[in-house]
Amino acid sequence: MLYLFFVSLLWAFSFGLIKGGLSDLPSSSVAFLRLLIALAAFVPFLRIRRLRPGGAARLLLTGAIQYGLMYVAYIQAFQYLKAYEVALFTVFTPIYVTLINDLFKRRLNLSALGAVGLAVAGGVIIKYQQLDSPELWRGFALMQAANLCFAFGQIFYRRTMATLPDRPSDLHVFGLLYLGAALAAAPATFGSDWTAFELTFKQGGILLYLGVVASGLGFFLWNFGARRVSAGALAVFNNLKIPLGILVSVLVFGEKAEWVRLSIGGALMATALFIRKKSK
Repeated sequence: MLYLFFVSLLWAFSFGLIKGGLSDLPSSSVAFLRLLIALAAFVPFLRIRRLRPGGAARLLLTGAIQYGLMYVAYIQAFQYLKAYEVALFTVFTPIYVTLINDLFKRRLNLSALGAVGLAVAGGVIIKYQQLDSPELWRGFALMQAANLCFAFGQIFYRRTMATLPDRPSDLHVFGLLYLGAALAAAPATFGSDWTAFELTFKQGGILLYLGVVASGLGFFLWNFGARRVSAGALAVFNNLKIPLGILVSVLVFGEKAEWVRLSIGGALMATALFIRKKSK
């Protein structure tokens, strides 16, 4: 669990860094470069000679969905939402984790659907003044696409690694996930004007940090830890980054938030998680 807690703390700073430092850059290019940097960091550790083609394909698919498609949607959401709103709208990820885990096990727990409704109500309270805003709904839709991709990848990775012969080390195969992610994110950059893509020194530093530390190290430690806890515990840890991300975005990066509605809506979302946890 320490791995998941450490990564949650690490990711809490990513929301504000992306919004404050990279939001004026093409989102698809940022997503692709961030994943390419993570791939470069993990290529030296690849040891896949004894890995069967089917296992390698599953790992590539995991990375393509969990990181590639997720990042394309996630980075784009910052064009429509504040950093703390992006953090807040990840509240659905743990519910998706448990629903996807239930579907893989061919069962359906109705309490998860009730938790979704309660979490939606919390989001409505927090943002009710902007419910007629097309930008809010675009950002919300992009975040749910990102949440679903991230949730699916966590469960699929656990199941894939449990079935691979010889039980390879996470470190020795994780580069395949970043390769799949980069390949999945690359088509989104088609049509981008790379000649006009100019980074300031600060933006280059942020992108390097996000690629090596937040993405590279963070995603590795997250999936490493995800294999060592129950699906229920994994679902709960998926939301630890929300209060941390909101606090960092407001207190460190200076974003404005309406604390009364944020507290009431957040309480409803926390209740949704509590209900989901108790029903496991």
